[in-house]
Amino acid sequence: MNPTDPTAATGRCAGRERDPAAALATARAGVLYGIGAYGLWGVLPLYFKAVKHVPALEVLCHRILWSLVLLLGLAWLRGSWPAARAALCCRRTLLTLCVTTLLIAGNWLVFIWAVANDHVLQASLGYYINPLVNVLLGFLFLRERLRRWQIGAVVLAAIGVGYLTFAGKQFPGLALFLALTFGCYGLLRKTARVDAPVGLTIETALLMPPALAYLGYQMLHGHAVFLRDSLPMDGLLLLAGVVTAAPLLWFTEAARRLRLATLGFLQYLSPTGHFLLAVLAFGEPFTWAHGVTFACIWTALLLYSVEAVRNGRPAPTPMAPPIE
Repeated sequence: MNPTDPTAATGRCAGRERDPAAALATARAGVLYGIGAYGLWGVLPLYFKAVKHVPALEVLCHRILWSLVLLLGLAWLRGSWPAARAALCCRRTLLTLCVTTLLIAGNWLVFIWAVANDHVLQASLGYYINPLVNVLLGFLFLRERLRRWQIGAVVLAAIGVGYLTFAGKQFPGLALFLALTFGCYGLLRKTARVDAPVGLTIETALLMPPALAYLGYQMLHGHAVFLRDSLPMDGLLLLAGVVTAAPLLWFTEAARRLRLATLGFLQYLSPTGHFLLAVLAFGEPFTWAHGVTFACIWTALLLYSVEAVRNGRPAPTPMAPPIE
């Protein structure tokens, strides 16, 4: 299953079960998996705050290293090697994954840096904007038709970003970078015939050589934090793989059991968690300009979601963030 297009998985969702009791149990399990996945992504800034004194690039390299270890183990347990070989033997798929690898690396690095440098509010704005960026990308590259309310939602979101830029004198470059890299990642992964865990395994494998080279260089010159700071910090860095792989697997299980519309609404748990942590836990300033901007974005998402429900289509396409 593609993390940005769980349609294939939802073909086996609860709605197709003949036994109502079994269908209800499946749906409940799916909701729990979905809440677990998006909930964990929503509180992930707490993890990166805990390792904030470690250079962002070193955290990224540990995330790549330990994620790959877990994903390779998962591939072995699930017998995913044939799917991985097929993806690697397909030139177009491999080329696509090379590009998505660059996108995921950039997105991860910027998100880690944002949390460590008290920009979680901007990160949450980026992930709120993302569904609307997906609409624009679909219109520009997939020739998807924009409905009236969709156009209004995109315009309203643009007004919110513009207001923060000019009235608040804060260009949300970080938010736009996260939204665009996430959106482009999703767009490209839609074209790659590979499921979420296998695709992420290949992407992290492609990132492994430079990650190992950087970590080796840092350790050789005595600059690495790993194995030099403290045992708790070493444990936290080792956990980078778990916090990356676990929510992705839960998302996959949720997508197999739930309708796209349900996943579409659950996805807002993630940026909402970031928003609440930024304002209530981390004490990041929330100005009047921020209030106007977020109000515009939230209203835009409400318009788009209502339009989607009215026309019998899913809410903004749910995605498994590669990013967080």
